Amino acid sequence: MTPKKTFPAEKTSLHPRNPHRSRYDFPALIASCPDLAAFVAVNPYGDDSIDFADPAAVKMLNRALLAHFYGVAHWDIPAGYLCPPIPGRADYIHTVADLLARDNGGPIPQGNAIRVLDVGVGANAIYPMLGRVAYGWQFVGSEIDAEALKNAEAIFNENPNLAGGFSPRLQESNEYIFQGVIEPDDFFDLTVCNPPFHSSAADAAGGSRRKLRNLGKEAPGKPVLNFAGQSNELWCEGGEIAFVRSMIRESRLFAPQCLWFTTLVSKQDNLPLIYAALDRVAPRAVFTLDMAQGQKISRIVAWSFYPETEHKEWAQSHWKPAR
Repeated sequence: MTPKKTFPAEKTSLHPRNPHRSRYDFPALIASCPDLAAFVAVNPYGDDSIDFADPAAVKMLNRALLAHFYGVAHWDIPAGYLCPPIPGRADYIHTVADLLARDNGGPIPQGNAIRVLDVGVGANAIYPMLGRVAYGWQFVGSEIDAEALKNAEAIFNENPNLAGGFSPRLQESNEYIFQGVIEPDDFFDLTVCNPPFHSSAADAAGGSRRKLRNLGKEAPGKPVLNFAGQSNELWCEGGEIAFVRSMIRESRLFAPQCLWFTTLVSKQDNLPLIYAALDRVAPRAVFTLDMAQGQKISRIVAWSFYPETEHKEWAQSHWKPAR
């Protein structure tokens, strides 16, 4: 059986390098993005806030965060596409950066020598933006939705500080994840992925209703998604577990071309099935990397087909310009 190692997190806080560990400073965010002011009001607790049940407010908050913390002046997504919460996405990037640092003898490898594949990059391009600004990494973004991929590419083209950090690749088959995307001469240091969480449209709607109840905004009829999302972004047949198990099976075909395959796993109950799927493809290392934000706990599962004794060799041969 493949050994599973866990890197525990502080159970109530974001990653130490995550710039979103403090409460939102709305005056500072408004200074960086004046349009946010129209969405900010004093909440019942006497604090400045936005209506997190309002998709327009959530989108504007994201725009302000990207402008203030990352220097991304031009960011937009088409109506109805996923607008992800940035603090949690930043945690993923910083957590996998630690994984690479471990292989690099301590320092986080930075710059264009580091290549990352974002599986299902989406119209928002969040992971490539955060990784490019924080560490200078280069990203390939795969996506089955051509409009989403076009928008992700436009974000990088419109922001000088992101220049040269993104290459789009259209996945033309919904049966595959890596096949048709990873080319014969590709080498990736990481793959990252937020798999579709839900197993059906009805399941996704139910999840949105629960979120709205928690925000005190439940209403009859079809729920309005505060973070929006197209069908392929929110659900797939079999949900998260089916998607991740397919990814694991397919990763074996590309074992020599990637140092670390990683994916977010939102449901802890899925871990035993994921570990069983990993046992079937026999990676040489499996890590579970915990992340936390308040009471919300999630984790990244990472696996590599390279023996740990060969990771230093990978770093020396692939990252020499970044060391």
